[in-house]
Amino acid sequence: MPLLTTLVDNFNDNVIGPNWGNSYGGATETGGRARVPCAAGVYAGYQTGRSWTLAGASIYLKLVTVPAPSTGTDVSANFLVTSATAGTSIGFKYNAVTSKLRLQANVAYYDGAAIELTYSPTDHLWLRLREDGGTIYWDTSPNGSTWTNRRTLATPTWITEAIDTVALDLYCYRDAGTTDFAEWDNVNTANDGAVHNGTATLTGDSTLTAAGTRSAVIDAELVADSGLGVSETQAHLDGATLSVVSDLLVETAGDDTGDVDVHVGTPRAGWTVTRPWR
Repeated sequence: MPLLTTLVDNFNDNVIGPNWGNSYGGATETGGRARVPCAAGVYAGYQTGRSWTLAGASIYLKLVTVPAPSTGTDVSANFLVTSATAGTSIGFKYNAVTSKLRLQANVAYYDGAAIELTYSPTDHLWLRLREDGGTIYWDTSPNGSTWTNRRTLATPTWITEAIDTVALDLYCYRDAGTTDFAEWDNVNTANDGAVHNGTATLTGDSTLTAAGTRSAVIDAELVADSGLGVSETQAHLDGATLSVVSDLLVETAGDDTGDVDVHVGTPRAGWTVTRPWR
């Protein structure tokens, strides 16, 4: 159940958001505000779809700019919660011709018991409509935080029955005169969140000092897999001269000479003959 309390918009993106899909008559989002034209013979409004609920909810906003009467005899800016029944609505009406702020609960487009206040652009800058515990409250504020109650009324039956079927309509009308507009802002928020751009000439000399940063690694566990690659190495020797001096010794096992032919010549001086030739 979407309570009107949850409808929030500060209009700062200058694009009519999806919550205001029923807007009509040339309404725009301009300069961070909801702007509604006030042109002769034309109804124009910044309006939500019929999917909201006022019972147990509140809705407040700021009326920033009001239309001038010019030559018109019926010129108004209206902040109304409307039912699906034509002419049944509740809220505020600023009358530019009489400079009155009317607190009304309309049936068939009229409330014979409505209360009218002499409009003050300071004291009535913020307007709030709320339903709580079977009572409707009309409140005003100069700053959006300190509120003064201006009227109370037993909650009309249609408000408790019109669940998810009411709309918020911020509309203007004039019967004659010069075209101008009304502007609303800060629906259910005091935060403008605005970004302001300006030109500036910057001149400056500065020294940049960098502070050292120490890093510490504690209780680190390292795991690594690796492969060992071995490249083949060739050795080349060139121009080598090899000299070998060796003695050849022949040993015989025992005295077995059965397969040996021995020729013994005459001994010469300096020879020593040993067994078996003695």
